[in-house]
Amino acid sequence: MTPVVELQGVTRTFDSTPPVEALKATNLVINQGDYISIVGPSGSGKSTMLNVLGLLDSPTEGTYLLDGTDISRLGERQSAGLRATKIGFVFQSFHLLSHRTATENVMLAELYSGRDRGGRKRRAVEALEKVSLGHRLDAYPPTMSGGERQRVAIARALAASPSLLLADEPTGNLDTVTSEAILQLFDDLHHAGLTIAVITHDLEVSQRAERVINIRDGVVTETTPVRS
Repeated sequence: MTPVVELQGVTRTFDSTPPVEALKATNLVINQGDYISIVGPSGSGKSTMLNVLGLLDSPTEGTYLLDGTDISRLGERQSAGLRATKIGFVFQSFHLLSHRTATENVMLAELYSGRDRGGRKRRAVEALEKVSLGHRLDAYPPTMSGGERQRVAIARALAASPSLLLADEPTGNLDTVTSEAILQLFDDLHHAGLTIAVITHDLEVSQRAERVINIRDGVVTETTPVRS
């Protein structure tokens, strides 16, 4: 089976004096159904890895294959289209529009996906039901708890049926109880077959994954998570 993600000697260097090699030569394979965490201290290269994996930035060197497609061969418009259909993003700060309902926020995820517009609302409702928010379809974000808003954000990421869910510090703005509920949702999505990569500095969050990818000074290594 074709890996969802395959990095072959990928680097990312930023122009400065001297140049900063934020991501050193990296080989990484993420297979369908994998649940990985990407951990490291501040400034380690986690954000650079997120941006490269999410097609928000391009490698300086090396090859990135997403579902077998070499992204270096794509133009900006093609990359944006691939990002809209293949990758779902979940961020720490939710990034919801306060004047749009939960359903409308999720529907916005498909603006650039090229999918049938007629089924957009149905898919949004299905995604919200998948994250146990079928009773809050018409709620506005200011009336929702932090956990509910993060569930809307996850539903938005799921709406286009992505190959990869990228979550950046998804529990960073949540209390302990709510964080556990969100992590349990990720567990459920993983068990349903979704491929998930979580970027985090929280060791407890990282240990929920099957694979732990460590980044320090741009160097990527992999360890086995320690189960309690």
